[in-house]
Amino acid sequence: MSGITLIRGALVVNEGRMAEADVLLRDGRIDRIASEGIGAAKGAVEVDADGLWLLPGVIDDQVHFREPGLTHKDDIAHGSAAAVAGGVTSFMEMPNTRPQTLSQDLLEEKYRMGAARSLANYSFYMGVGSHNLDEVLRTDPRRVCGLKAFLGSSTGDMVITDERVLDALFRQAHMLLAVHAEDDPTIEAALGKALARYGPDIPITEHPFIRSAEACYRCSSAAVERARAFGTRLHVLHISTARELALFDPGPLENKRITAEACVHHLWFDDAAYRTLGPLVKWNPAIKTAADRDAVRAAVREGRIDVVATDHAPHTLEEKAMPYGQCPSGGPLVQHSLVAMLELARQGVFTVTEVVEKLCHAPARLFNIHGRGYVREGHAADLVLVDPEAPWTVERAGLVYKCGWSPFEGQRFHARVLRTWVNGHAAFADGRVRHEVRGERLLFDR
Repeated sequence: MSGITLIRGALVVNEGRMAEADVLLRDGRIDRIASEGIGAAKGAVEVDADGLWLLPGVIDDQVHFREPGLTHKDDIAHGSAAAVAGGVTSFMEMPNTRPQTLSQDLLEEKYRMGAARSLANYSFYMGVGSHNLDEVLRTDPRRVCGLKAFLGSSTGDMVITDERVLDALFRQAHMLLAVHAEDDPTIEAALGKALARYGPDIPITEHPFIRSAEACYRCSSAAVERARAFGTRLHVLHISTARELALFDPGPLENKRITAEACVHHLWFDDAAYRTLGPLVKWNPAIKTAADRDAVRAAVREGRIDVVATDHAPHTLEEKAMPYGQCPSGGPLVQHSLVAMLELARQGVFTVTEVVEKLCHAPARLFNIHGRGYVREGHAADLVLVDPEAPWTVERAGLVYKCGWSPFEGQRFHARVLRTWVNGHAAFADGRVRHEVRGERLLFDR
C-alpha cells in the first residue's frame, strides 16, 4: 500500500467553499493542496477526481457499536467497516455496553479493542453512573472525547435520578458532559395511559406520545438550567423537538458552554414513517411531527444545533419484531448518514457546505480534536471522495451492517461514496471495505 496518493482535479468542499484542486497525501497527512495543479509525485497512486467532490471525513460524535457484551447486534469491526463505507472516518462510542464503561480500566479495555479492530479513528466516552464520580474525574480530557450521562432511561440501565449525584457531577465535571435527556416520570405516566387503553399490544404509532416532546423538554431544560448554574460544559444529544430549540443559542459554537446535536433520523423522518416502517424507526428520543423535524432542520442552519450525528444503535430484526414494550429502540445509520445529508442538500434543505460544516468541521471544533475535520495541509488525511451524480438505491445486499438491515432500504440517493481515506489509507474503495486498515485514537487539544 503506497504511502503517497495524488488526487487530481477534485472539487474540494471545505470551510464554506467549493474549489477545484489537486490534493497530495503523504505518510498519513495532507501534504499539499494546489488549485494550480500538482506535477508528478514519485511513487504516488493517482486518483482521477474530475467531476467528483472531495470532503473531509465525517466525524460522528454518537455511535453504539455494542462491544463488549452485545456483539450479536454489532461490534467495532463491523460498525467501523460500515462507517468507512459511508464516509465516516472518526467516531465516538457510547458506554452502555456490557459491562458498562464505568471505570478507567474498562474504558482503556475499549481503547485496546479499538486499536485492534477499528478501521476508523476512534474515541470512547467515559460512562457516568450513580456511584462512580471518583472514576469519572480521573478521565484524561486530552485522550477521551467526553463523559456520558443518561438523564433518562433508554437502552440499558445507566440512568441517574439522584439530584445530589447530578449536582455533584455538573459541579465537578472537568470536561465535556454529553447527556441523553428524557424525563422518566413523564414517559412512565404516558406509558401507563397507553397500557390502560391498548393493553400489551401498544401500536408503534404511540411511541412519540409515550416518548413525548414534553418528556424531552422537561429533562433537557433541567439539564441546561443545571449547567448554567454550575458552569458545566454541556452537550445535549439528539434534539428532536421544536420546543427544546429555544434552550440553545444560535450562531457559531466557539465559546459556547452549552451545545446541541441533532441526528440524521430526526432530520429525515417524521411520524408518518411509523405507518410504513413501524419498529424499524423506533428510536429514543422518538421521531416526532413534521413540524418538529422542520424546526430542527432550521436550527441546524441557524446554529442552534451545532453538530449532526447518527446515534447509530443497531438491533437484530428479531429484536425489532418484538411487541412494543419489548422492542428495543435504535437502528443502524453510519453507512448512510453522509449520503442522506447530501440528499437533503439536493432537496434544498441544506447547502453542501452546511452539510460538511455540521458533519465534519463542527465536531472537530466542538471536541477540539487534534488535526482532523478539515482539508488542510498538515492535517490527517481523513477524506471522502463522492460522486454527486451517481443515483443508486439502498439494497440489503449492499449493507455492511452486522445486523443486516437499514431503515433506508429502498431509498434512492443521488450521491455515492467512492473512496474513504483514513490517515491516508484507502479504507473503502471500488465498492470494497479494506479490512486491513486501522484507525488511530483521537486526541484532543484541551
